[in-house]
Amino acid sequence: MTDRSPDLSTPRSPLYGTMDRIPGGTMVIPLVLGAVVGTLAPGFLELGDFTTALFATPMPLMALVIFATGMQITPRSIGPVAGTTGALLLGKTIVPGLLVVALGFLVGLDGVLGISIVAMLATFDNSNGGIWLAFTGKYGTRTDRGAYVASAVNDGPFFTMLFIGAAGLGEIPLESFAAAVIPLLLGILVGNIDHRWTEILRPVPTIVIPFFAFGLGTGIDIGAILTGGMTGIVLGLVVTPFTGGTTYLAYRFLARRGKRAGIGFVAGTTAGNSIVTPAIIAAADPRFERYVDVATVQVATAVLISAITAPLIAAWFLRRHGALTTPDEDGLDEGGEPLPAAAGQRRDEALDPASEHR
Repeated sequence: MTDRSPDLSTPRSPLYGTMDRIPGGTMVIPLVLGAVVGTLAPGFLELGDFTTALFATPMPLMALVIFATGMQITPRSIGPVAGTTGALLLGKTIVPGLLVVALGFLVGLDGVLGISIVAMLATFDNSNGGIWLAFTGKYGTRTDRGAYVASAVNDGPFFTMLFIGAAGLGEIPLESFAAAVIPLLLGILVGNIDHRWTEILRPVPTIVIPFFAFGLGTGIDIGAILTGGMTGIVLGLVVTPFTGGTTYLAYRFLARRGKRAGIGFVAGTTAGNSIVTPAIIAAADPRFERYVDVATVQVATAVLISAITAPLIAAWFLRRHGALTTPDEDGLDEGGEPLPAAAGQRRDEALDPASEHR
């Protein structure tokens, strides 16, 4: 008789599991649900006390995520991969940010095709570290994976505020920038003093992001989702070839990764945390308030689209150059150096005249 008792070793996860299977889903789905509640049942959010605090007050939770992110930035984590991390930041954050700023001077804050400059910056100047780790975990070396630190550095609204303020596209008061940066700096300080705290707070983003995403969504009208959804798709389709392309160039010519430079395209994503950036910018400069609703939806859509396109384009590029292999299949160790056996084989082939005809 066949035992048909259910397998309880792996519990079903109909809620979180469903969200987690969708790229950026833990941020995007609560955001949309929050928009539905905020549009159709705003009274629920005004009950007060703990209900309002949990579902309609996202800023404290966002600050906690920024603090926890800062705790992951240590000299120990960034030192050995500083060169690769620098190439990644240049290609994914600095160059795209400067190009968007230049566009802002030409067309104004309204941007193009209904995509504002703040939406472009919030989409282009950061990257999804989870996608990077997943891809480089299979096709990259230890150095590639270590460059994940770049995602911790460019995460959040800091570079967007810096680009807007330094370029004069908006008036970002120094105290507003300081207020946004202080949680990150305190996180870095505490994380370097006490590594135990770093480990304790490591899962904070995973826990908190769905909650502050819902709270952020409560301030978005459903009409903004319908308006910003299509342009968000356009924005998402541009992110990978544009910012992934600039990162590829940095990976090829600065990091000198040769045929594996295509890994740079995996950085052509948008971080889930960037969905809150337009709201933070508007809080610092009210002139950006009219862009917030649509820009937030556009960035959220770009998070989802780029999480799909970046690994696909990177894989295609690596395959085209014969590099869609794991490091050990290429005869490399975890640091990207030739394995002893592989090095010996290459020396033998170099000494064997017939090897060039094989």
